[in-house]
Amino acid sequence: MREANLLVGRTLAEVGRHVKPGVTTLQLDKIAEEFIRDNGAIPTFKGFPSSYGPPFPGSICASINDVVVHGIPSEDVVLKDGDIISIDCGTLLNGFNGDSCYTFCVGEVGEDVMKLLRTTKESLYKGIEVAQAGHHVGDIGQVIQDYCQAQGYGIVRELTGHGIGREMHEDPAIPNYGKRGSGVLLKAGMCIAIEPMVTLGSREIGILPDRWSIVTRDRRPAAHFEHTIAIRAGKADILSSFEEVEHLEGQNF
Repeated sequence: MREANLLVGRTLAEVGRHVKPGVTTLQLDKIAEEFIRDNGAIPTFKGFPSSYGPPFPGSICASINDVVVHGIPSEDVVLKDGDIISIDCGTLLNGFNGDSCYTFCVGEVGEDVMKLLRTTKESLYKGIEVAQAGHHVGDIGQVIQDYCQAQGYGIVRELTGHGIGREMHEDPAIPNYGKRGSGVLLKAGMCIAIEPMVTLGSREIGILPDRWSIVTRDRRPAAHFEHTIAIRAGKADILSSFEEVEHLEGQNF
């Protein structure tokens, strides 16, 4: 699990090196797929089935601005200065799955959007802090919800984090809202993906005609960050990594 998730972190960094104005999301997708396969893994998102339409065609989800999640990479979608783009990536390596997401800035981004990104990322780590054996799934959701809503942001409720292991999506669901002490009891050894999806405006969402891309109904920006973790008796073990991505941002953005 750690190897698969660290590969996702390296893939996000590799893609991040090319996140700049003038680049298409399809170019980013090709970079990710080549990197994943060159490292002996399979991009698990490619061909992932859907109950609402065709299988997912890309190796990453590339979601720009008001696209919350599941943005389909396209040669027609070109990054421009001031955009934000969340890159969600999954790998299958030696029979185990990795899953992580990071929201990147494209050039210069407004302070209101930067604050949204910071808050969403901070809420992820606050959720991880309470993800310990003996606590409940609702503990994670409540701390994320309280932190983000206190700053005026919306929490998407129709989409959640999830268990992860030999399958990309396993039980239990990990909502980003909830009530302390409610939901599934967390036990040492469980692996889960926590992924706050937070909006600058209303939390209401819709789906585009491509049957994949989830957008905010008010078309205001949304941010998305995700780590895969292993539950322990004490502090959770973060299996994925933002280390290379954060180093990249410090150097180039």
